Amino acid sequence: MPVERWGLGVADNAISTTPMPLPEDRGLQLNLVGVLGATSLVGTCLLPMLTEAGWRVTAFSRRAVGLLDDKVAWRLVSSPPVVEPLVIRPAYQTVTTKSLISPLASEERVSFWICIAPIWLLPEYFALLDAQGARRVVVVSSTSRFTKDDSTDPEERSIALRLADAEARVQEWAESRDVEWVILRPTLIYGLGRDKNIAEIARFIRRFGFFPLFGEASGLRQPIHVVDVAGACLSALQASCATNRAYNISGGETLTYRNMVIGVFSALCRRPRLLIVPLWAFRLAVTMLRHLRRYRQWSTAMAERMNRDMVFDHAEATRDLNFKPRAFVLSPEDVVI
Repeated sequence: MPVERWGLGVADNAISTTPMPLPEDRGLQLNLVGVLGATSLVGTCLLPMLTEAGWRVTAFSRRAVGLLDDKVAWRLVSSPPVVEPLVIRPAYQTVTTKSLISPLASEERVSFWICIAPIWLLPEYFALLDAQGARRVVVVSSTSRFTKDDSTDPEERSIALRLADAEARVQEWAESRDVEWVILRPTLIYGLGRDKNIAEIARFIRRFGFFPLFGEASGLRQPIHVVDVAGACLSALQASCATNRAYNISGGETLTYRNMVIGVFSALCRRPRLLIVPLWAFRLAVTMLRHLRRYRQWSTAMAERMNRDMVFDHAEATRDLNFKPRAFVLSPEDVVI
């Protein structure tokens, strides 16, 4: 039976209901964590997990937040950040100034951090983390650094390079300051109807009634639910054995791209209608679709990858983070647009 501890309407079959122990005392503010990118899809799931596990959360976002939560202190940040005094208070407070912040000596410092914003943005906040006396940082990257590095689309190759460069910069910065780091690289993230993968397929099917495939679309995929990504972030924050390591985290089921799309049709209660098209026709369709704002990021490289395996072993994450991702079973919430 689905567990709705976090009000997400998704099954919790991968995350223990018993909070893990907080990190051992090393002279730090043990239960205070800063979250960058807190309004992201992963952040939606992560914040309630953190508070339930006993952490006090200071959440940073580039846009104003309307929902109140007395367990989370929100900070509105600028880009690039402006360094000004930061006061961390236990009560909820919305800060509408531009800034980020070095604390006074008498104030609490945020020693633990999770970055779920795009990893290439994190270097902009190194000064903030330095000022706060960061001691451990968990960062979400992507397996796209491997799967798109040889893409025929120059924009996708650029993304792969940015991911690899950002990971190297994070490690260099952290190790030069004796800061513990953990990098998580999820595969194809989906969930809650807000992702750019499964939700995009569902939108296309709703709008056009079919979905185009290139060839057999036999390439293997391991979709990972956003709740499992958030759970891995929490585990990485607290697991001492994960210090200074990078982990690929993939979904609990491996299936072909074709069967993944069929799963979306099933979740929408629709009979699968798959249109097999040659690459030239896909290229023409993408050229037309990119005139629509929703599909500007589509490319023929997406079609080419439909027949390419994109599979990653998550055995190390299972060993060190107790990572046990769910199988690819879509709930109605995952395809509600």
